[in-house]
Amino acid sequence: MAQKKQLGAGFADSLVFYRKTCDDVLDKLSAQLDWRSFEDILSPIYSSHRGRKSYPLLSLFKALLLQQWHDLSDSDLEHALMDRISFRKFCGFSLSDSIPDHTTLCRFRNALVSHNLSECLFEEFNSQLDELGLILRRGTLVDATVIEASVSRPSGGQASATDPAAGWTKKQGQYHHGYKAHVGVDEGSDIIRKAKLTSADVHDSLAAYEAICGDEEKVYADKAYDQQELRDKLKERGIVDNIMYKARRGHCLLSWQKWLNKAISSVRCGVERTFGTMKRCYGYSRVRYRGLEKNQNHLYLIALSLNMRRFVKLTC
Repeated sequence: MAQKKQLGAGFADSLVFYRKTCDDVLDKLSAQLDWRSFEDILSPIYSSHRGRKSYPLLSLFKALLLQQWHDLSDSDLEHALMDRISFRKFCGFSLSDSIPDHTTLCRFRNALVSHNLSECLFEEFNSQLDELGLILRRGTLVDATVIEASVSRPSGGQASATDPAAGWTKKQGQYHHGYKAHVGVDEGSDIIRKAKLTSADVHDSLAAYEAICGDEEKVYADKAYDQQELRDKLKERGIVDNIMYKARRGHCLLSWQKWLNKAISSVRCGVERTFGTMKRCYGYSRVRYRGLEKNQNHLYLIALSLNMRRFVKLTC
């Protein structure tokens, strides 16, 4: 499918866009990132030259990033693209260009899922961060958080008929129905290096390997990851094991284990900032979609968007 040609900035655009916008973050991202690499990854979408011309793929991708940063629905994103000059400028739309409607945005997001491109986009940006020396590799903070399902809770702890991929888990005495987001965060930079979504009934330790990069010096994790098999794997890879110890039935923690837990916790708790930002600023206390694939795609977009914001803070 051919892509629509942007008309380019006219005289009115130059007058309006010349004025300093209130969102310096978008200006910095537009100027400092290698967007062509993202465009190359997106190229398989709408690759046919038949049919109606599509909007530029990079513009649609940037629109989805705006959606994450401002926690917008597809309809709200459509309206924001119409009204906000900074949004138009970031996406490359002139004042006279038509704006993709909410169904176009939804179809593009679904195309990312069907082509398995969201992880590639996430990893491409992390490689750009790595080239700039922003990924430190001193350690990885590993943890998981429960994200509620978008559907109503089924009764009696049963599986949901509308979203069977969602599962049940018990946390701090309360039952939750949904998914778990497992992340590996770079110590010192707070950059998300790994992001994996599972059903909520998957134990944290079983998904630990999805959050460990393998090239870090240390791994920090809470008591839920206290498994000897995991400790042995880290030792084999030459990674320092900074996993907190959990007391076993009939066996209290030793003094040195209590001291070590306290020392590890002061570093490991940094991952909670990431989860707090996801839930507070990105509306990620509840998934938006049904099914594991669409929600995994959403997690990658959130992680990518969060990393871009972190990039601006680290380079300002």
